[in-house]
Amino acid sequence: MSRIGKLPIKIPTTVDVTNTDSVITVKGKFGTLERVIPAIIGVEQTEGSLIVSVKKEERTNKALHGLYRTLINNMIIGVSEEFLITLVLQGVGYRASVQGKSLVLNLGFSHPVNIEMPQGIKVQVTQNTTIDIKACDKEQLGLFAAKVRSWRPPEPYKGKGILYKGETILRKAGKSGK
Repeated sequence: MSRIGKLPIKIPTTVDVTNTDSVITVKGKFGTLERVIPAIIGVEQTEGSLIVSVKKEERTNKALHGLYRTLINNMIIGVSEEFLITLVLQGVGYRASVQGKSLVLNLGFSHPVNIEMPQGIKVQVTQNTTIDIKACDKEQLGLFAAKVRSWRPPEPYKGKGILYKGETILRKAGKSGK
């Protein structure tokens, strides 16, 4: 049995969980999330908690057991608290702003970069160089943050680029002169 999978999931009072056949739906103050669960995984709802179980003990089933327990837990945390990723722009002239439903980045190119925000993702720019991205779906949030970061990944010589908050870049020495 998976060590992570056998832990119970606590359900806050503000969250409503419904489990029908192979679909689990989680509703909270920040949104609604759905996930299809394979037939191998069973989900039991008791008073104030969920217990995820596996029907047949095999190696791949044990891995799925822990995976789906974590995915369901992330859904519950997301609709009750929301996830946050902070990106920092480092570089001369690097700026960000939100215009309508798109994020506009000035990253040293000859043109500004417009990135459309998916539904369910909220972006807030502070100090022109700090981007706060919030969403209840952790998977969608990580993909959007990676998409924004892919326009200027941090480079090791000058340390310029789009960094996650708290990330450090291993700097290289560069060319040494005569």
